[in-house]
Amino acid sequence: MSLIILSGGLDSTVALYKFRPKLAVSFNYGSKHNDTEIAHASISCEKLGIEHLVVNMRFLGSLLKSDLLKSGGDIPEGHYAEPIMKRTVVPFRNGIMLSIACGIAESSGLTEVIIGNHSGDHAVYPDCRDGFINAMENAMLKGTYAGIRLKSPFLNLTKTEITKLGIEIGVPFEDSYSCYNGEATHCGRCSTCFERREAFYLTGFPDPTTYIDKTPIGELIHEYTLLHASSRTDGAVKEDSSSDIT
Repeated sequence: MSLIILSGGLDSTVALYKFRPKLAVSFNYGSKHNDTEIAHASISCEKLGIEHLVVNMRFLGSLLKSDLLKSGGDIPEGHYAEPIMKRTVVPFRNGIMLSIACGIAESSGLTEVIIGNHSGDHAVYPDCRDGFINAMENAMLKGTYAGIRLKSPFLNLTKTEITKLGIEIGVPFEDSYSCYNGEATHCGRCSTCFERREAFYLTGFPDPTTYIDKTPIGELIHEYTLLHASSRTDGAVKEDSSSDIT
């Protein structure tokens, strides 16, 4: 019997439909998109008849620093692999959520916690990588009488592969939400909107999402590829220049 951490985004929604857990837990940690995401998470749980628990942690917005939070700056645009995306990292977010989810799971008589992180997260989010997930599972196993297991089924999958899986099992993608800006309509340009648009484009499956930005996804991919290449070149130049200082 399992518990899933359900943000309401595409990845966790696909995992919800794939694994049909006993309990879904959403965390409101004060991000710009929490309210909109959680509203979508509730829709999915209601359709599947899965109990949905929302944990209020808005106070974290006053303790942690990130542009993803309401207390932070503007959401940057671009690809996840760009250095600027570090501004969207919420320090130890998954560690905080998994710790609470683990306690809820054991208290609820459940034996497994599912999280929907994927390979595209690895570039910028340290608490989405293999080493962290393995260490966290070990801590959960040893820190509970029930030996709670951590399941990360998408750890080595791309967003496109997850989207393909969702297509295969009939996930209603319109019930998921992926925009970091948190408005009713996806902006279409933030990193998570870009990744969502790119995934549908690469699968060839019609994207049911409405976006504010109407730039064709092929053009946007080209634009962000050039932007990423430029940022890498600039970084290399700065690093080489600093090495000349004596």
